[in-house]
Amino acid sequence: MSRVQKLFDEVKLADKQAVLLTKPSNIFYISGFTGEGCLLLTKGLQAIITDFRYTEQAERQAPGFSVHMIGNGVSHMDLAYGLMKDEGIGSLLYEDDEFTVRSFEKTKSVMEGIAFESIRNAPEKVREVKDDGEIALIEEACDISCRAFDWLLGELKPGMTEIEARLKLDFKMLELGGDGLAFDTIVAGGENGSLPHAIPGQRKFQLGDMITFDFGAKKGGYCADMTRTVALGQPKDEMRRIYDIVLQAQETCEALLAPGKNCREVDRVARDIIDNAGYKGRFGHGLGHAVGIDIHESPRLSPACDATLVTGHTMTVEPGIYVPGLGGVRIENTCVITADGGRTLVHAPKDLVIL
Repeated sequence: MSRVQKLFDEVKLADKQAVLLTKPSNIFYISGFTGEGCLLLTKGLQAIITDFRYTEQAERQAPGFSVHMIGNGVSHMDLAYGLMKDEGIGSLLYEDDEFTVRSFEKTKSVMEGIAFESIRNAPEKVREVKDDGEIALIEEACDISCRAFDWLLGELKPGMTEIEARLKLDFKMLELGGDGLAFDTIVAGGENGSLPHAIPGQRKFQLGDMITFDFGAKKGGYCADMTRTVALGQPKDEMRRIYDIVLQAQETCEALLAPGKNCREVDRVARDIIDNAGYKGRFGHGLGHAVGIDIHESPRLSPACDATLVTGHTMTVEPGIYVPGLGGVRIENTCVITADGGRTLVHAPKDLVIL
């Protein structure tokens, strides 16, 4: 079944109804087009609306779609409205979490007589379950990330700054075949490890530091996500104990992944391990999230998510402990849910590496 048809089935598209997609990740998922523009879908039309810069690109990337070029005072919404009138469309499903108030008001003024209805994240819902091709791309992105990290371990030394280490890692992921970076790489040395989303800076690595790296390559439009915390020389006794607790939580919860598991319950297991070890309140984020075209997708392993895991979900498992003034530890794998349980897509070792 085509992705267009999967979306139509999800929203139960009526004959005189259209779908308008403006989020780049949803446009890419449905059509393969990576340029700027929007996607208009009806039962009789699959159209990419873009400008001169991207028309040839759209034709190459999305051969099954008609390509329509704006210009001469005709906007994306003007063109979409004309196509909808030609199709006799009276109702439009749109991404209400993507439009600003101003752009929505302008769109309504252009599309006279059209009834607007939220698509309620239906494209993202369809995207939750990955097919074999998507999983293969995520696994390839993870492999690139692991190989880049393995190389980086031989480069780390006292006196290197966080930002220097980040640049080395980023470049290596690209050199090894990554199409881009899944997100801004996090490098946090020593006391900066207590910041879950630390921004790499000029802090220099010192002997005894624990250093957290959270990073991932992109391949074919799909993201990798992994985190490792390593020691530069012998770490403090408390940091070594924290590492062991986080590793226990990560491995325990990764082993729990399977179809039918409740996301909230898996998260609770990690939280209980960390709380019972004496670090209650030091693990403040969710245990994990789905990964795909976007680095953060649904469902989530968190106290707020009651979803059930199914075959084809690609989930991170990333517990952490963060102690201000001391540092932090996070360990993360991206895994795919299979009929037999969870399978990690990240092959880098998780035992503490002491450099």
